[in-house]
Amino acid sequence: MAGTAGTETRNRRARGTREAAAVVTALGLVAAATACGGGTSAGGGDGSAVTVAVAGDPGSLSPTTALASTALAMNSFAYDTLVHLDADGSPVPGVAEKWSATTTSATFTIRPGVTCEDGSALTAEDVAAEYNHIADPRNQSPMLGLSVPVTAVAKADEAARTVTVTTTKPAPFIVQMARLLPLLCKENLAKPAALARTTNASGPYRLTEAVPGDHYTYVKRDGYSWGPGGSTGAGLPGKVVVKVVSNESTAANLLMAGQINVALINGADQDRLDAARVKYRSLEALFGQLLFNQADGRPTADLAVRRALVSVLDLKQLGSVATGGKGRTPTRTGEIAPTPCTGDTVKGNLPAHDPAKAAAALTAAGWTKSGGTWTKDGKPLTVGLSYATNQGPQVSSAVELAVQQWTSFGMRATAKPTGSGSIISTLGGGDWDIAWAPIGVTLPDQLTQFYDGPPPPKGNNFGSVANPDYRRLATEAAAKPGASGCALWDAAEAALVEHVDIAPIVSKANRYYAKGVTFEVDGSGIVPSTLRRSAG
Repeated sequence: MAGTAGTETRNRRARGTREAAAVVTALGLVAAATACGGGTSAGGGDGSAVTVAVAGDPGSLSPTTALASTALAMNSFAYDTLVHLDADGSPVPGVAEKWSATTTSATFTIRPGVTCEDGSALTAEDVAAEYNHIADPRNQSPMLGLSVPVTAVAKADEAARTVTVTTTKPAPFIVQMARLLPLLCKENLAKPAALARTTNASGPYRLTEAVPGDHYTYVKRDGYSWGPGGSTGAGLPGKVVVKVVSNESTAANLLMAGQINVALINGADQDRLDAARVKYRSLEALFGQLLFNQADGRPTADLAVRRALVSVLDLKQLGSVATGGKGRTPTRTGEIAPTPCTGDTVKGNLPAHDPAKAAAALTAAGWTKSGGTWTKDGKPLTVGLSYATNQGPQVSSAVELAVQQWTSFGMRATAKPTGSGSIISTLGGGDWDIAWAPIGVTLPDQLTQFYDGPPPPKGNNFGSVANPDYRRLATEAAAKPGASGCALWDAAEAALVEHVDIAPIVSKANRYYAKGVTFEVDGSGIVPSTLRRSAG
């Protein structure tokens, strides 16, 4: 790394905070572009258009720096990737026609004929340069650790059309990580900010108009033929307009009126759309999870306290309140489909709802109840529950219910609301006890930065978790390539739940309602290669 030790720490913290901001969200969406399709006729081909509503402006669309979920969804129309993921989480060819991999290396063979929208060829050298650009800490790319292993070095062989990526630390999903890497031609790496509102992209669409806060227009490219498994853009709409609609009820109204074609609707407006039989595609994601601060001096550093906190709560009731009765019992601690490991790591590992058992556990740990309050060494058991207000009023109600249940049990509990961005600052600052903080990733090894290693400012282990079973099992899993380590990854996650380092509460299906189009969805939204106009 360049610069003084203080500069290194500041840079690392800044990069880590950007990564975390993309991951610790109400929906936990960090999956990125998978499949892409593209155009076959000049100027956008068949002339058909599709309008997709998004809740907020994406901000910068620069592909090596943008990691907001809206930006990821939009970039998936413009930038292709080396591989895509099938429904079961296994990689399928994209820009890379084939590959080979170990836990510390991968070699991708670049498909011939791939171009950026200016007509220049996308070469093995371009891909290697992008890997090295993101891997260089001086560039502070938030894609480091998500699409590119933190110790990656890439070399190109133009004659063989290959890119070889090597790492000094195990990267068991090095191929699957490549589906998160939006590919651009090398010349754009020198000026990534120039792509904040435009594209020079490898994917099926090009951005032709950007009006921040209002709409973005993508037109289908000519001659695209390197989509998932070599698919082409035949049948794709000629134009995709992304319209910013901040109010969900307004989006539902526009959808019903036929003025937009797709909208993500997760609130009360679902009921009237369902009554009107508007079709939707859904994607399950972790919606509610408690994270505990185990730093020295915090009451939640005590395992007995964490167990009691969870045993007092009726998690099923909390989940129902938080989702308006539309939630499900979670089975994972944050991976969003398609993902290679799918075992149930939650069932049977969380303390059951049993206030009497909670009282016994606290008593055994030296706590006493006096005057209706649990105390130890003369200090009352006091906790705060932090949460982001942008997760909606139902989550606020669930938090208040949790606080009420803890208070009735004899704990001094308070709700700690924060803004959507400040929840990250709160976690990074360390002055918190419990947080409603679902984490969403695409691969199990991406969870290790949150549940192992250093806390902020040197890392993203916000809860100062020190679980030897998780570390041992995750280390063993990382030594196995791809899905062959899933049994170990599942056991590692189960260890986190059993030790009450986290408490998954509820998952929820994010619903993409649609009229006049059909498509499939992944963690970032619509899978572009599947988008088609339809009747109705």
